[in-house]
Amino acid sequence: MRIQQILARWSGLLLGAFFVTATACASEKTQSETSFLKPRIVVLTDIAPVDVEPDDMESMVRLLVHADLYEIEGLISTGGWNSSGRAYPTDWMDSLKIAINAYERDLPNLMKRSGQTGFLPADQESQKQSLGYWPSPDYLRSRTLLGSLELGVGKLGEGNDSPGSELIIRLADEEDDRPLWITVWGGANTLAQAIWRVKHDRTEEEFRKFLHKLYVYTITDQDVPWGDRGNYAFSSHQWIRKTCGKDIHFIWDESAWLTQNSTGSSNWKEYATHIQGHGNLGKIYPKNKYGVEGDTPSFLHVFPNGLNDPTIPGQVGWGGYFRWGLSLDGQTECYTNTDPTVKAVSQKYENYFYPATFASFAARMDWAAEGKGNRNPVVVVNKEKGLAPVLVSAGPGTEIRLDASGTTDPDGDAFTCHWWVLPEAGTYAGKVEILKSDDSCATLCVPEDAAGKQIHVICEVTDKGVPALKGYRRVIVQVAE
Repeated sequence: MRIQQILARWSGLLLGAFFVTATACASEKTQSETSFLKPRIVVLTDIAPVDVEPDDMESMVRLLVHADLYEIEGLISTGGWNSSGRAYPTDWMDSLKIAINAYERDLPNLMKRSGQTGFLPADQESQKQSLGYWPSPDYLRSRTLLGSLELGVGKLGEGNDSPGSELIIRLADEEDDRPLWITVWGGANTLAQAIWRVKHDRTEEEFRKFLHKLYVYTITDQDVPWGDRGNYAFSSHQWIRKTCGKDIHFIWDESAWLTQNSTGSSNWKEYATHIQGHGNLGKIYPKNKYGVEGDTPSFLHVFPNGLNDPTIPGQVGWGGYFRWGLSLDGQTECYTNTDPTVKAVSQKYENYFYPATFASFAARMDWAAEGKGNRNPVVVVNKEKGLAPVLVSAGPGTEIRLDASGTTDPDGDAFTCHWWVLPEAGTYAGKVEILKSDDSCATLCVPEDAAGKQIHVICEVTDKGVPALKGYRRVIVQVAE
């Protein structure tokens, strides 16, 4: 992808909740149009009572303590594996209400993280939110809806519209250049119905415009009964891929959720110590039954921390690594990590980043419980602030100065810098040397045979707070021909 395109994709996102401006005092001031905007997400979840399946509630708690980083446009209850082939029980939606109620009680402490003293008026809060803004409980309740209760492609069509599918259409129709991320924790029948409705009611040009707004991250394929897993022809997920092709940005994860489940289970004592019982959200964080937070990678992929542009699946981020290719159904294509080679890359980075993702969660649970805690360092590279990648042009055989001396920590903590090359994201396959890679100022030696290639370098900053937190910045080096 051309550097200009990459820069354009990042034009709406900048620093994040760990570098908040006065717009956080939202009861007194309106958000500036130049404020740094959150990524937009919709959650499709088959959330269930925790004695049935605690996994979705665990992920919901983590999402809510990071709610200052996401514009949560919809929390939609849907059918999925948890309902095991029957209609989704509508009273299971009470689990979302329980989570929002706990968030409301912890919110005064969470807001101390950014100095926020109030909320935007309802009409403004429903428009665009800046990074660092904690949404009001009333806003979240207004976005909590039912979606499709049944599973499978056979349910699509007249009579399957729902408040959830109608919300997705309204959100995609808004005048907003940001991608609308649909994070799928259960089945995607609600999304499929929204697509079916627009395809049925609008022109082909209008339909394609609608699809181009949608960015989908599915945690495996859960639009099938639990006992019929692998029956992809039954699933509306396959219908979406067949119907939309490359007009929809569809990620099918078969790696990150498994790593999160298994690693979380093997480290459960850490959750019991640092998550459970911390604040009101910690009090509702349930003991794991099967895995731990298998749905969490869907929003970790979109995490605005300077590490990756989530619209470019091959960049690698907290939510995994993906390439366009044949999906697990053997018929359709999408961005996925089912190929063993791709999955191996994804797992390597999932394991590498797991401690950082957990530390972020633990630190925020400290804020929920006590109204104080650690915050992430703010990484500045070559004097460029923000989250967008630092774009550099260089010639073969030259040296590039990498300077993170402008990096700061909001708590005054000392920190260390580490520069490393992420080869799978670039196009140069050879070895790239970085001199003084553990100093704030390093030197990248551009190989002589890298002409026309792209090299991705990550600046990873770790503070000395408790728990130690990370900040990132990506440098993309375009080597001249």
